[in-house]
Amino acid sequence: MKFFEGSSVFKYPWEQVAQGLWQRYPNPESTHVLSEDTVVRKLVGCQLHSKRLLTKTNRMPKWGERLISARNVNVIEESVVDPEKKEICTYTRNVGLTKVMTCVEKVTYKPCPDNPQWTVAERKAWIDSKIFGLGYAIQKFGLERYKKNIHKANTGFVYALNRLFPLFPALVIDAPSDPTHTHHPTLGERKQRLKDAARETAKRAKELAQEKAGPIYASCEGVKS
Repeated sequence: MKFFEGSSVFKYPWEQVAQGLWQRYPNPESTHVLSEDTVVRKLVGCQLHSKRLLTKTNRMPKWGERLISARNVNVIEESVVDPEKKEICTYTRNVGLTKVMTCVEKVTYKPCPDNPQWTVAERKAWIDSKIFGLGYAIQKFGLERYKKNIHKANTGFVYALNRLFPLFPALVIDAPSDPTHTHHPTLGERKQRLKDAARETAKRAKELAQEKAGPIYASCEGVKS
C-alpha cells in the first residue's frame, strides 16, 4: 500500500470554501467528471452529512488497457460539515474497479493557523492493489497519478471559487507538491472556460448514454458505505 500526505492553502475564508465545495463542477480541469448525484443529505445535530456519487472517465496508460476495459469509474464521496468547529471532512473512495486498485482519500478543510482568513486542506490518501505480480507497479502508478491530479483539482477548485467570489485573489499554495503558477484570468476568459467545460461534460454524458450504460447505481450494488 502507498500512502500520501500533504496540504494546500486556499486564500479564501473557510465560509467561502464551504460554499464553493458543492459548486466546484464543472470547471476547466474537471472535464473527466461526467456526473454527480447527491444520494444522502441529512442533519445530525449541527452537522451536515452528505453522500454523493460521481462518475468519472477512467483514462489508462497503454499497459493498463490490457487489464481494464471499462471507460468510466464510480466514486463515492462522503462528507461531514461542522459549522461550529469550522471544519469539513470529505472521504472519497472508488467503488468500481476495486479488484484492480483502490484509492481512499480523506481531506479536512479548516481555517489556516497562519491566517484565519485562509483555508488549509489537509489531505491523506491510501492506494492499494492486490493483483499478484503487478500490485507494486499499479500502486506506484496510482500514487504518481494521484499527485498530478491534486494540482489539477486545486486549480479547478480555485477557478470555481474565483467565479463565485471574484474579488478574492485566485491563489493556492500546495505543499509538498509543486508550487502553483498563479494566473488571474479575465472575466471573458473565465466565462469561456466555464462554457467549454460545461460543453465537454455534456458531450461526454451524451456519449455515455448512447452506449446504453447501465444505471449509475449498478456498481454500488452490494457495496456497504
